[in-house]
Amino acid sequence: MRFADRLANVETSAIRELFKLLGKPGIISFAGGFPDAALFDVEGIREATLAALAANPGAALQYGATEGFDPLREQLAAFMAAKGVAELSPTDLIVTTGSQQALDLIGKTLISPGDKVIVEGPTFLATIQCFKLYGAELITVPVDGQGADVDALERLVAEHRPKLVYLIPTFGNPSGATLSLERRRRVLELAVRTNTLVVEDDPYGDLYFDQPPPPSLLALSDQVPGSRACLVHCGSLSKVLSPGLRIGWMVAPPALLAKATMCKQFSDAHTSTFAQATAAQYLAAGRMPATLQRVRGIYARRAQAMVQALRHTLGDAIDFVPPQGGLFVWARLTGAGGACHDGGVLAQRAIERGVAFVPGAPFFARDPDRATLRLSFATVDEDRIREGVQRLGSALRA
Repeated sequence: MRFADRLANVETSAIRELFKLLGKPGIISFAGGFPDAALFDVEGIREATLAALAANPGAALQYGATEGFDPLREQLAAFMAAKGVAELSPTDLIVTTGSQQALDLIGKTLISPGDKVIVEGPTFLATIQCFKLYGAELITVPVDGQGADVDALERLVAEHRPKLVYLIPTFGNPSGATLSLERRRRVLELAVRTNTLVVEDDPYGDLYFDQPPPPSLLALSDQVPGSRACLVHCGSLSKVLSPGLRIGWMVAPPALLAKATMCKQFSDAHTSTFAQATAAQYLAAGRMPATLQRVRGIYARRAQAMVQALRHTLGDAIDFVPPQGGLFVWARLTGAGGACHDGGVLAQRAIERGVAFVPGAPFFARDPDRATLRLSFATVDEDRIREGVQRLGSALRA
């Protein structure tokens, strides 16, 4: 069988392959990037589902517009307005089947084989796979504790004139880093000055622990004249409400939104109207603030437990910046005291000892740092986190 040439540019997700090893009884997994299913507002979603069927069952169960279910688009515009996004009309966004479909639509509409695209190093693995599938040449900008290095980004944009720049500015996956306010302004100014499209992926921004993060690039765009025309914003309810609803959205300039809508027609016609109607009713009921407050507190305690356990158990053999939100600790093995300093090797040893995580190398589009690893604290309670880190420490020094 002859497959499309573009499949030569991609390979199976290293994370999905790792999950095949997780069937061992009693294993503690820090591997997944999932929210905790035990924290889902099941009662609220149940009420929203019944409300959707009561309000307009025909619309909820019928085919719908590719752009999205209008009541949901209105609720999402209001949701974004509450987070400081000025002058956003429901027609300025389309609803996607998860924010990952938005990334696929960006690839379909913008990337031709050989186009240069700048991504963070490290970045979301599915983005690397998606953009490579459409033939992009990926260039990486380094990330530190304040997010992408904007000085380096300016040099890379000047050198490569990329088709677009893809960033996860807030609690990045996998880095956990948050782009500082000053850097956010500089990114928008750079976009305007060089006429470079910037894609902001923001699935984690609502999951802060203590203080809210800086405003999104989309929210800041009204302070930088002309930047809204250079900006795409991808949002999602997956990490804050339910991944199973598969509700994401994309805010983009009108011409790009029109092309993305056309391409979405070719793939799924529209995101499930039933899921959209349910999400619209949920947002309209006003339950989201309380849901977010609850999950923020729980994830904050789990993050703190992991940070403390890593420092106590692994000491100077591991280096990381404590996360201020999101779902991940991104760490680097130092090799201190002769401990293992290869994330891939450690992952195999850890599985044998009953704990799993994701090695960091696959999150780099090029020049992978094999000493890195991603640990998720989201789905494990504090006692199990401490036990898992103890197992990790045993594997590290094996």
